[in-house]
Amino acid sequence: MDVATRNNVTRVGDPSGPTLVLAHGFGCDQQLWHRVASRLRDRFDLVLFDHVGSGNAEPAAWDPDKYASLNGYADDVVELVEALDLRDVVFVGHSVAAMIGALAVSAAPARFAKLVMVTPSPRYIDDDGYRGGFTHADIAELLDSLESNYLGWSQAMAPTIMGNPERPELAEDLATTFCRTDPAAAKVFARATFLADNRADLAGVSVPTLIVDCRQDVIAPPEVGAYVRDHIPGAQLITLDATGHCPHVSAPDATAEVVAAFAGR
Repeated sequence: MDVATRNNVTRVGDPSGPTLVLAHGFGCDQQLWHRVASRLRDRFDLVLFDHVGSGNAEPAAWDPDKYASLNGYADDVVELVEALDLRDVVFVGHSVAAMIGALAVSAAPARFAKLVMVTPSPRYIDDDGYRGGFTHADIAELLDSLESNYLGWSQAMAPTIMGNPERPELAEDLATTFCRTDPAAAKVFARATFLADNRADLAGVSVPTLIVDCRQDVIAPPEVGAYVRDHIPGAQLITLDATGHCPHVSAPDATAEVVAAFAGR
């Protein structure tokens, strides 16, 4: 199976511009990038894709063993940039895709020029001296709810994840993308996401890195962005005057601006 089919690859924008690969987070798909993509496409060569199990990725490519770990998704990213012969890539990953990007960059640093991590979290569960934002019990409850009724969980959690209660249409957009995700795949991806501990992998990121977080985010609180900045050599942190976990949806102008500036346009 070719990579473009497997990951439903879409390529838009200016082919002469720097190449940005935009990667979506858990439960989402590439459509959630459309607000940012529309603001960047006149300056950048944009490559969007769906993780296997999400959006319009090829269902036959799903392998519960491979995708039980974030390394399986990172392997797909490396295969994607190699199959398309992309070089000097600026990888822009939202949420868990930020950590997938960190793993991919570490595995194939020659292909990547820069890394942008939008609301990343290397570990969601609190630990000694580390605040991830959730207790073990919190995550166990979240996973139980998701596994027992994924669609119900999606409708209930979308407003919390998105924030911005005065703009309910944003949560509706997120819930819609959740509903395009295969529930069986979502359950596996959720465990790979919320039970992961990738803190030790941060030191292996060797390309210039920008962390973008929000002043208020219940999924990845500000302490997490600061932690990621402090553990990736030379990383920068920009905190947007935005709320929620999805600034590429709720604050697309600001998100596009910081990505473009960091990418050199």
